[in-house]
Amino acid sequence: MQKYIGSCHCGAVRFEIETDFPELTTCDCSICRRKNALMVKVHESKFRLLGGEEHLTEYRFHTKTARHFFCKVCGIYPFHRKRVTPEHFGINVYCLHDFDPQGIPVRQAAGAAMP
Repeated sequence: MQKYIGSCHCGAVRFEIETDFPELTTCDCSICRRKNALMVKVHESKFRLLGGEEHLTEYRFHTKTARHFFCKVCGIYPFHRKRVTPEHFGINVYCLHDFDPQGIPVRQAAGAAMP
């Protein structure tokens, strides 16, 4: 496993993850379609918020279980706490520094069909 540093666009929110990128996911639920993120699933023990907690705002909808976080300064979505596996984060890989997702398999999650 490798460590990666990530941030929102303005750098107010910074985080670190550890992953071997078994796959990436996209999702067709109403919020994921709109934010168009490409995500990697990371266990909470492999995620560390390095700074900017005070700059995060949270959005919940539908069952209010998933916790989507956005930077209050620049509006970027860096990560969310997942609904079905709340001990995991979905990390927006486009927020990772010096990371190229090319060649990693992408799975389409069927979020819109979830009850």
